[in-house]
Amino acid sequence: MAGNSHGHTPAAWTGVIIAFIGFCISGAFTVAAQPIGFVAGLVVVALGGVVGLMMRAAGLGKHKSDAQPQAQTQTQPQS
Repeated sequence: MAGNSHGHTPAAWTGVIIAFIGFCISGAFTVAAQPIGFVAGLVVVALGGVVGLMMRAAGLGKHKSDAQPQAQTQTQPQS
């Protein structure tokens, strides 16, 4: 899609990367049958969401005005 910048912000990238690391941690500890490590990985996943929201609040995310497409107005020729 041309012009689509959904999620292409530092806040989104950072939150997703932290959440991905948390999923990897949980997956590794699932295979190792260690419930404490699995839960720790889930905590890291939640931390990724919190960090993303905090970065968006700090101005590193997509602004509300940018997220909504602006209405196109057409002018009628005067006769």
